[in-house]
Parts: sequence; C-alpha cells; structure tokens
Amino acid sequence: MNLITTGLITTSLTIARFSRSSAPRLDARAAPPLELKRSELPAAVAPDGSFEGYAALFGRVDLGRDLILPGAFSRSLAERGAGGVRMLFQHDPAEPIGVWTQIREDAKGLLVRGRLTPEVARAREVLALMRAGALDGLSIGFRAVEGRTDPVTRVRRLSRIDLWEISVVTFPMQPDARIGAVKRADLVRAIRDGARRLVAPRPRLSTAGIPHVRA
Repeated sequence: MNLITTGLITTSLTIARFSRSSAPRLDARAAPPLELKRSELPAAVAPDGSFEGYAALFGRVDLGRDLILPGAFSRSLAERGAGGVRMLFQHDPAEPIGVWTQIREDAKGLLVRGRLTPEVARAREVLALMRAGALDGLSIGFRAVEGRTDPVTRVRRLSRIDLWEISVVTFPMQPDARIGAVKRADLVRAIRDGARRLVAPRPRLSTAGIPHVRA
C-alpha cells in the first residue's frame, strides 16, 4: 500500500502548505493545481437562490478510482469553515456564483447548503438551468493530504482532504452525488422534473487527461 502524505506529489498535484489563518486565494491568473471530483445531485433551489445537496459521497469508488473515507473533510472544515470554501461555476476561479452557508459531514457524505448571488449574471443563469433540470452536478476542488492506493485494485482511499472549493458543474465524477432536489413552489413540477432526470441516461466522463474532481 502506498501512503500519500503532504509534501508528496499525487498525479499532477503539488501539495501546498499554508497557515490556518490564511484561507487559500483562488486567482484566475495563477490558480493552484487542485484535484477535482464531481458528484451528481438533484439540487434544492429556493426562490432566494438557496440550494442543498451532497458534494461528495463516502465509500463509493468514483470514475477516477478514488474512494473518500468518512471524516476525510473534518480537519479542513474545522480550520476553514464554510466561509473559507468558494462556490464556483465549473471550477473557474473567475466565476464565483454565490456562497456556502453550511458544509458538514454526515453518514452519507459531504452535505452542503449554499446560496446563489442573484446580482451576478452567471448565478442567475445557473439558477435557471437548475430549475430546468439542465444543471445538477456538484464537484469539489481539493488537495489530497493522506490516502492509500491499493496495489491490486488501484483504488485510492482518501482519509484526509484539504477542501478549497465546491463547484456547480455539468458532469459529476461521482454519478450518484448531485444537488438534492430543486426546491420550487410548484411541487408537482419538481416531481415531474426529477422523474425525467431518473429516466434519462447520463453521459459518462472520461478521466483521461483531466485533473481529479470529486463531488
């Protein structure tokens, strides 16, 4: 079993060190290379742009052969909190679209609640696409701090993750992790949209040549 610790390089990822007091800065001109993992979630969106869902699921092998263990986010969340994790569109640091109001682990995975900022044009577009059922993926941008790769299965079991950002995305890496259900005043319409998403086949994303994404 190969141990992954801070200071080693995993794939194209360089582990960075920074103090607890300084949250990571995501600059469009010099964004650090993060690993990315996408999740599928039908999102819960209220009239004010609030929504919730699972950004990552525990104990499931994703398309990149990674598995996140319970407790992997605990230290990062304790140090950074929800306010230190950015909400982006498609992992683009130049496209912040809102804020995360709550991020916590439960028995299932990483449960997140956030709010889109209606004054931002991209956030309004994202809200419209969520309500239409065209956009329902969540994905995490992170640094792998500790984990082990099984030499036989090649599955990497991540036990500690440094979480930097969570994005709303089109194609999640974890097919079962998505933005919960979009909250709407018209409950019947929400149920119909959810049924269509369950029936429609989902495209699979090849992981070759792209950074690792979890969500």
